[in-house]
Amino acid sequence: MSRQFSNLRPGMLLVALVIAVILWGIAHGSSSKERAYDVPIEIDGLSDELVVTDRDPDEINMRIMGSAAALRNIDANALRYRVDVTGSKPGDAEYEVDVSRVETDLPRGARVVSRSPSRILLRFEPRGRKAVAVRVDLEGEPPPGFVLGEVQVEPARVWITGARSQVLRLSEVVTETVELGGLKETTEREVSLFLGAGTVWMEKKEPVKIVIHIEPEPAPELETLEPALDEGAQEETEPS
Repeated sequence: MSRQFSNLRPGMLLVALVIAVILWGIAHGSSSKERAYDVPIEIDGLSDELVVTDRDPDEINMRIMGSAAALRNIDANALRYRVDVTGSKPGDAEYEVDVSRVETDLPRGARVVSRSPSRILLRFEPRGRKAVAVRVDLEGEPPPGFVLGEVQVEPARVWITGARSQVLRLSEVVTETVELGGLKETTEREVSLFLGAGTVWMEKKEPVKIVIHIEPEPAPELETLEPALDEGAQEETEPS
C-alpha cells in the first residue's frame, strides 16, 4: 500500500484535492433549502375615486425553495406582492394569492412552495375632501412673570382628503402638542398635524407654522391714596 502511494506525484495529489473540493461545493450548493419571507402587499390600479380602508393581511408569508446560491441572491427588501384592483367598487373584495407574481422576481432556481394566507381581503370606500380648521394644541403655562398672548397659525384651514365617512366627521385637525412651560419669548415653529385615522391625509402637503406670543406679565396697579387724603382734609376744615 505504501509503495502505491509513493508512486503518486505531489502534483496529482493536489489536483485530486482541488477536484474533490469543487465537487463538494457543487453538491452542497445544488442541495435544495427552504427559507421563509414576509412579503409586503402593494395595491396597483386603484381608482382616484376610492380609498382602501381595510386590508387583511398587510404581508404574505412565503416559503421559497432553492439552492443555497439562489437563496443568497434573493433581496428580501425588494420582494413585493402586487394586487391589481383595477375596476374595483366600494365595498369588500377578496383576491386569491397568485405566487407566480412573486416568482418572476426570484433568481433562477428558486420557487415559492407555500404561502399564508391564501387570500387577501380589501375594503374600498369612496374618497371625500373637505376644508377644516387647524387648532393648536397647547399644554401647560408660561413661566412665572410671563403670560400667553395671541396664537397665530398659518394656514388657518387646510384641505383634507381620504375615506369619505371619516373626512365628513372631522370639523378640525389638531397640531402636535406644544409645551408652554419653557417659553419666555414669542416663538415661531413648524408643527405636524394629527389627522386621526390612517385613511385621512392632507390634500396638499404644506408646512403648518404657528406663532405663539409670550408677553411679560403686567405689573400690578398701585392703590391710589387720594380718596384717603381728601377725607382727612375735610375733617380738618370742619368747624368744632
